[in-house]
Amino acid sequence: MNGRIKVFIVDDSAVVRQVLTEVLAADPALEVSGCAGDPLLAFERFKRGWPDVIVSDVEMPRMDGVTFVRRVMAERPTPVVVCSSLTERGAQTTMNVLAAGAVGVVTKPRLGVKQFLQESAQALTDAVKAAARARVVRLLPTDPERAVRHSADAVLAAPGSEAMACTTERIVALGTSTGGTQALEHVLTALPRVSPGIVIVQHMPERFTAAFAERLNGLCEIEVKEAAHGDRVMPGRALIAPGGRHMLLRRSGALYHVEVVDGPLVNRHKPSVDVLFRSVAKYAGRNALGVIMTGMGDDGARGLKEMRDAGASTCAQDEASCVVFGMPKEAIKLGAAATVLPLDHLAGVIARGVAH
Repeated sequence: MNGRIKVFIVDDSAVVRQVLTEVLAADPALEVSGCAGDPLLAFERFKRGWPDVIVSDVEMPRMDGVTFVRRVMAERPTPVVVCSSLTERGAQTTMNVLAAGAVGVVTKPRLGVKQFLQESAQALTDAVKAAARARVVRLLPTDPERAVRHSADAVLAAPGSEAMACTTERIVALGTSTGGTQALEHVLTALPRVSPGIVIVQHMPERFTAAFAERLNGLCEIEVKEAAHGDRVMPGRALIAPGGRHMLLRRSGALYHVEVVDGPLVNRHKPSVDVLFRSVAKYAGRNALGVIMTGMGDDGARGLKEMRDAGASTCAQDEASCVVFGMPKEAIKLGAAATVLPLDHLAGVIARGVAH
């Protein structure tokens, strides 16, 4: 054993397999243990030894990505990182693969795949390293982030004393990353139709958030949609920040709406949980509930602390029910979370709009 993470690549494109092999093998922490052009061939190769992480396409010959992931989870649960194309059909399939148990997603275009994957090497290796810490359905935090990072200051000034007075309109802000697609489905499908207005940041690539919102909308009693600039935040509705854009809460009189804006990456993410939480602290204050859920890194920890300082009710998902305890752990360390709760309890506090 050399201590490196063994990665197996499943993709019907020889070019993609070659480029992914080059990108992953360049990281000293990773070792490409094999490649296959389709899932059935991959299972044959797995007989020689299972990898630590599987990087897989979603649209493949002889077996689709959803069936592949379900079979992996049934035979020997292994973290799967989806490498999916930026198409509407690909996004819909990817949502089903994530629901089947995949833990992360990276994107690839139909054209210029080689250059794109080379330029996205950091995101790919980060996703594989995070997935590698999986213990069945639970992940541990990955290595500390190395890049220089922007804070929420790059998008919105810190809240002062101007958080508005209490109204009858409650706002719930949720932030999550790795493991969040399954966690959000678990929580949102348990909410009654009469629930507070919800704003959500789920770290996810551009174009995938629309498919994610559409899937949830078909499963939930509440309305779930990808946020558009100016959308009202209202009871019975959840707005999910679109991939590649920041989402901020604003208030006009007694009504809340969202702004969807461009800007730099914050904590290496766009949308960023810190940006959303800061805006909720600034414009909702004590009218809000903030919930930080499973995810890698620390995005949202400082924003949740700002919410608590502004009088909001705050909570974090507990370690036992997290896929990755990184984001909640950092929030707890900062004193940002007033309570720590298991996933099964979150729908109840969200429905009430307060974390107790």
